[in-house]
Amino acid sequence: MKVGTRSSAIIGTICLVASLALTTASADEPAAPRQAAAKVALKNVATAQNPTAGAAGPGGTVWIAERPGTVRVLDDQGLGAPVLDISDETTTDGERGLLGLAFDKEFAHFYISFTNLEGTSTVDEFAMRDGKIQPDTRRTVLTQTQPYSNHNGGDIKFGPDGYLYIALGDGGAGGDPHGNGQNLDTLLGKLLRIDPSGGEPYAIPPDNPFVDDPNAKDEIWAYGLRNPWRFSFDAGTGDLLIGDVGQNDWEEIDWAPANSKGGENYGWSQMEGTHPFRGGTEPANHVPPIHEYDRTNLGCSVTGGYVYRGDAIPDLKGQYVFSDYCDGTVRSLQMENGKVTGVNDLGVNGGEVISFVQGGSGELYVLAIGGSVSRIDPV
Repeated sequence: MKVGTRSSAIIGTICLVASLALTTASADEPAAPRQAAAKVALKNVATAQNPTAGAAGPGGTVWIAERPGTVRVLDDQGLGAPVLDISDETTTDGERGLLGLAFDKEFAHFYISFTNLEGTSTVDEFAMRDGKIQPDTRRTVLTQTQPYSNHNGGDIKFGPDGYLYIALGDGGAGGDPHGNGQNLDTLLGKLLRIDPSGGEPYAIPPDNPFVDDPNAKDEIWAYGLRNPWRFSFDAGTGDLLIGDVGQNDWEEIDWAPANSKGGENYGWSQMEGTHPFRGGTEPANHVPPIHEYDRTNLGCSVTGGYVYRGDAIPDLKGQYVFSDYCDGTVRSLQMENGKVTGVNDLGVNGGEVISFVQGGSGELYVLAIGGSVSRIDPV
């Protein structure tokens, strides 16, 4: 579901990466000055079946997506029985499966992002009542066919503006063979922004950046993405951060301020991070990443996270927490006005980190594809 190859020993332990085909990678840190890291620990709170995503749910719960197609609820008693099962509607070949969850602000609707049996990226909606899914209200909001089984993206989040954002990869294979990243006439390689409650199946927000461009899809908010593997909005500022998986050499984290009007071009496939890709030419409107790291050691596939806004770890507040699928080290970025001022190794390893989840109180959870659900706690 991520990207990049590792040694056969690693691949053999994780069915998720069996179909992926990129070179050995690493996670060298850039020259940003290091500052004292917060002292944290990972506390295992549950074990799930290939967890892939999660979302803060009603009543202080955390809802966890399992790749085969089930959704389970984590509360003080642990991880409960599935509250939704679409395992007969999805497939787990390549990087497919149940890939994303989201609630609207009022917890009135619940959304899932998955690839169906044909591999089509699909976002479905359910009404909620008394904290429970109403299965008979299910409807499909958006679909996008996928030419290959990798680079599906699949993350979904509601922004501070109340609109639903959907991340889609460039369609797969390697090197963006169809040029989707820079093509505004496709939803692939994009971050989308829609209003699922404003129309059937959805409405286009009138201030989306390309609504007046006849050569662009109205749904597009940002483009030039390869495989946006987890994005989030800073709960304190509203800023957008995206972990975009690289091809061969560079992993990147992209940023946009809360007052952005959209339309950012993050460069793929002309650029991989700040570097021209295969002789590419940097677009004039390229928005470079705020952070990148190369692949000379253990990393291979960035896993985007969240800016920490919880109360349990004061020294971590305001820092962006992220990891890498192959390296597993949990790191943080210290930032000021969209610039990285420090890069920290938090001294804990989450294994094959596939996703982070932000609970309702702002505390963060780390999901490993092997099954562990851990909370980042103070030492």
